Amino acid sequence: MTIRSFLKLVEIQTKIASVFPFFIGILFVLYRYNAFHLKNTLIFFSSMLIFDLTTTAINNYMDYRKANSDEYRKEKNVIGQEGLKESTVIATILTLFLIATGLGVWLTIETGLLVLLVGFICFCIGILYTFGPIPLSRMPLGEVFSGVTMGFGIVFLTVYVNAFDVGIASLAWEKEMIFLQVNIIKIIEIIIVSLPCMFTIANLMLANNICDVEEDIKNHRFTLPFYLGKKYSLWLYNGLYIGSFVAILISVFLHLLPAIALLSLVAILPVYKHIRIFNELQVKSKTFSLAVKNLIIVNGFLVVSLAMSFMIR
Repeated sequence: MTIRSFLKLVEIQTKIASVFPFFIGILFVLYRYNAFHLKNTLIFFSSMLIFDLTTTAINNYMDYRKANSDEYRKEKNVIGQEGLKESTVIATILTLFLIATGLGVWLTIETGLLVLLVGFICFCIGILYTFGPIPLSRMPLGEVFSGVTMGFGIVFLTVYVNAFDVGIASLAWEKEMIFLQVNIIKIIEIIIVSLPCMFTIANLMLANNICDVEEDIKNHRFTLPFYLGKKYSLWLYNGLYIGSFVAILISVFLHLLPAIALLSLVAILPVYKHIRIFNELQVKSKTFSLAVKNLIIVNGFLVVSLAMSFMIR
């Protein structure tokens, strides 16, 4: 397998969806708790990124195996396009999975058992998203699980590995007893801050499924747009972007983010323009990229505005 084939198999261009929650988590934990652990951050980032590569590779492999036509395998799936051997793809997936798992265990030793629990849950969702008799990606649940796992899960873990000692949550195992303690207020704060990531990542999946709904039905993928229909799918698509900006307002109002974060609301203008175009035409080759641009714009403006708050202190 060449480097080019590997990067296409793991769809390296889509990993921006993982990077933004990571940076927002870093900036939030610095602002809220004035905490930062470089080693833990590097271990987590490596594990997160490699596992994201793993799930994408599994997704492409399962789509290849479950496709109902040779034409789809050869023309629409990266494995067929690149002429990759199945054994090579499987070996690549296993290697990535083992590296990500090893890094996760290392991070657990450095921080605590809660990282192992949350990481295990994310691992299970990531695997079940693409693997098994009824993968989540072939059900009307993909948007929910991708948004929560990546949008909230990455932000939470980024915050926790840097501030595991400030009372956000803890998990202890003593003899045959397991004790889980959670500060519900601090968890809610992290959820609110992570909503723009959750909603824009969910919309990435939703836009993809809206564009692919007819082809997905042929390949037995009954995603959310199949059940909602085009009209209500677009309503949801639009509403999630509105929710992203409302979440930023709430975060500033509750002093979870600095007031300068309001500058990120200028993203409303380009996002609104892209929404109007997508509402008129849902063709993957022409308008799906607008969802990617919106994710970059919303979260990019938020990251920049949060970074500015540290420059003007």
